[in-house]
Amino acid sequence: MRTAVFSTKSYDRHYLEPAAVRSGHELVFFEPRLTPATAVLARDFPAICSFVNDALTADVLASLAAGGTRFVALRCAGFNQVDLEAAAKHAMRVARVPAYSPYAVAEHTVGMMLALNRKYHKAYNRVREGNFAIDGLLGFDMHGRTAGVIGTGKIGAIVAQLLAAFGCQVLLYDVHENAECQGIGRYVPLDELIATAEIITLHCPLMPATRYLVNRESIARMQRGVMLINTSRGGLVDAPAAIEGLKSGQIGYLGLDVYEEEADLFFEDHSDRVIQDDVLSRLLTFPNVLVTSHQAFFTETALTQIAEVTMGNLTAMEQGAELQNEVRAGGRK
Repeated sequence: MRTAVFSTKSYDRHYLEPAAVRSGHELVFFEPRLTPATAVLARDFPAICSFVNDALTADVLASLAAGGTRFVALRCAGFNQVDLEAAAKHAMRVARVPAYSPYAVAEHTVGMMLALNRKYHKAYNRVREGNFAIDGLLGFDMHGRTAGVIGTGKIGAIVAQLLAAFGCQVLLYDVHENAECQGIGRYVPLDELIATAEIITLHCPLMPATRYLVNRESIARMQRGVMLINTSRGGLVDAPAAIEGLKSGQIGYLGLDVYEEEADLFFEDHSDRVIQDDVLSRLLTFPNVLVTSHQAFFTETALTQIAEVTMGNLTAMEQGAELQNEVRAGGRK
């Protein structure tokens, strides 16, 4: 199937091109994000392939449909960036990559905890400048700490396993309990987790019920000096409220691999210009904040799996086979 691929980087081509050759699909790569202004690039393409920060809004989907596009292949797990009702209106089908390497995200999550705690990033810069002093690098033993995992799907369950291996007391919250977490941690109400955990990590999808799960009220109920990690969706955290929590000391450590307004920033080099996002700029001034640019998924294993599943989705659509990874308005298939 002839497919327009948006938000293309060199690493995307490296993994997608061989997978396309093996499966007989023709990919045409475009560097720009998919927006109302760039949707015209997909004219006469029966399918498009998009990433997390491509905007599949109602107007974009209308433009794609007018140009002949009938299938959206998401090369990511999340689909909150897609107006699924608009897609259904245009008889446009959407499929995602529901799982690639949950270990990639889980390991990055724990890596952020260790970096914030033991200040590896600061130590690295000090030593390179010939400063071998360890003042200001004091951390804590994770062993014995209470860690809360919000969202216990594939990624959250692995994070729980890793934290248990450190000797943490693991508290879990999800609307559906995962049998794989049995014996690893204890499921508790969300309010109890928020009030009790010294480390809180987010692994739930972004939906109306979870938007700004971390807000002024929930932050106020957390343990003072809490460590908060978000490698899931930026909209789970009210960033201005987090800034207030950092300033007051209520939040002691903040690790973000995602940010609500990341679309125009992440995956691009802005080192030669002034960042216009005042909220992100403020976050970057705190010594106890670690921001990575949506790289938790970024491993060889994950990119290989993303490419293979994406091509499988294109093949299923082209051949009229069952589209197992389809997502629809009102809930995933």
